[in-house]
Amino acid sequence: MASNFKTRFWKLGKWSLGIFILLFAFRLLYGYVAQDSTSSNDYSDNFFGSIDNLRKNYASEKVVMKGDVQAASNIASSQKFEKTASIKSKTSEFEKDENIIKQKTKSYNAIIQYEQNLGQKGNRQIHLLIGINPAKFDQFYLELQKIGVLKATEVTKVDKTNEYRQLNAKKISIEKMLASLNELKSKGGQIEDFISLNNKILEVEEQLQGLGVELGNFNTENEFCTIRFSMYEGATEKSISFIHRTKVALEWSIKYFAIIVITSLFLSLTLFILLLIVDKLQIINAIAKKLNN
Repeated sequence: MASNFKTRFWKLGKWSLGIFILLFAFRLLYGYVAQDSTSSNDYSDNFFGSIDNLRKNYASEKVVMKGDVQAASNIASSQKFEKTASIKSKTSEFEKDENIIKQKTKSYNAIIQYEQNLGQKGNRQIHLLIGINPAKFDQFYLELQKIGVLKATEVTKVDKTNEYRQLNAKKISIEKMLASLNELKSKGGQIEDFISLNNKILEVEEQLQGLGVELGNFNTENEFCTIRFSMYEGATEKSISFIHRTKVALEWSIKYFAIIVITSLFLSLTLFILLLIVDKLQIINAIAKKLNN
């Protein structure tokens, strides 16, 4: 009898210990996962995505090809792309890090093409659109990541070769149209026709000027890659130690293990009482049947 009781006791103890360890491991792991999830969701808004008419920067893909040097040069110059990096960081030394950003921008001969400052002291933000020489892009991108506490990064590269070729084709077409209109103008005619033709020439010239501005962004001297840098002011988060995580996980495990044990005991007691009631009812029914007989 004593041996059977000890066996049941050790079996129950093992199950209890297993449940407690499972609860502890779950809470400890949850602490890491919840922390990572919270960190990754910070500053998920895209400030630059809501702003229109931002400067577009383009660069040429430098390709070395065998064969005719001139042909290789033409191919390389026609391969255009737009490369954009986004960096989001947080800092408790806002003014100091703002100065560092601008000093590094100057040292890399980069250009701040757009700047927006928001918020009051203690909760400030700065958003910069920086144009950087393609050859210096990678190094400058890595340097900016060291400013403040890095929260998010992203690099996007989009091929713009077809767009560049289409703009050139459109420019040639408009130039031909303008030449034809100027030729008609030189032939003379009625005053109404002359005024209408002159207005048409002005309209085409405006289109050509607008197209020239777009194509100007693709010129070699205007070649840049873009870095969108957003910095937010705030106290940096302190890392949570393993001992603290263990303490929290242990407290949580003890609490919920106790709840499970108490709930189990309550359910067992309730079931035991119900079984006793059923058993008593059966005895009462049996006595009633004998009395009736």
